[in-house]
Amino acid sequence: MKPTNRFFVFVYYVLGVIVGIIHPTTVEGLDKLPRSGVLLCPNHSSNWDPVLLGLKLPVNYRLHAMAKEELFKNPILGWIVRKLGAFPVSRGNNDIQAVKTAIQILKSGDNLLIFPEGTVIRNGVGYHDGLPAHAKSGVAVIGVRTGAKLVPVFMDGEKKLFHRTRIIFGDPYEPVYTGRHGTSEEMQKIADDLLAEAYALGGQAVGGLPL
Repeated sequence: MKPTNRFFVFVYYVLGVIVGIIHPTTVEGLDKLPRSGVLLCPNHSSNWDPVLLGLKLPVNYRLHAMAKEELFKNPILGWIVRKLGAFPVSRGNNDIQAVKTAIQILKSGDNLLIFPEGTVIRNGVGYHDGLPAHAKSGVAVIGVRTGAKLVPVFMDGEKKLFHRTRIIFGDPYEPVYTGRHGTSEEMQKIADDLLAEAYALGGQAVGGLPL
C-alpha cells in the first residue's frame, strides 16, 4: 500500500489527543476488521461520526471517505478534507464521478467509508429529499462492483461532550445477488440489510429506535 501522507499523520495524532478528551470512545470488534479493500458502512447520527471512526482505526489504515460536496466549497476546508482522504459527492444526484472514485479506491486496496443513509439521523428521525431517511442502494452497487468486504458499523447516537461513545465493528456481510452485478431490487436489499445489521450491533432498529 502507499504510505500515509505526513499531514494526515500529524492531524491524526493531534486530533486524537483532543477528541479523546472531549469525546471518549470505546471500540469493539476492531481486531476482526479486514485490513484492505474494506467498505465501512456505519449508521450516521452526528457530524462527529467520521472523525471519531477515523481516529479509532490504525493510522496506516488508508481510509477514504465519501463526503457531502458542501464541505469542499470553502477552498481551505476543501484542501484539508481532501488531504485527509475525503472526496465529494453530490447528494440526491447520480454522481458518476464520485462512484468512479469510490470504485478506484477499493480496487487499489485502500478502504472506504460511506454512510448508507446519506444524511445525519438525529434522535431516530432524518429526512433526505423530503422523504424519511433510509439506506441508499449506491453503497451496495459500489460494494458489489468492487468485491469489497462490506462491514456494518454501529455508532452511538447523540454525541455529548465528555460522554463515552461506542463504536462496534461487525462481521463482514456477504451479499447475495444474481448475475454479474445483480438487480436494482437486490442492491436495495443489500443496502437495507447492511444498515439493519449496523443498528442491530447497538441493539437498535433502523433509525435508532430500540429493538
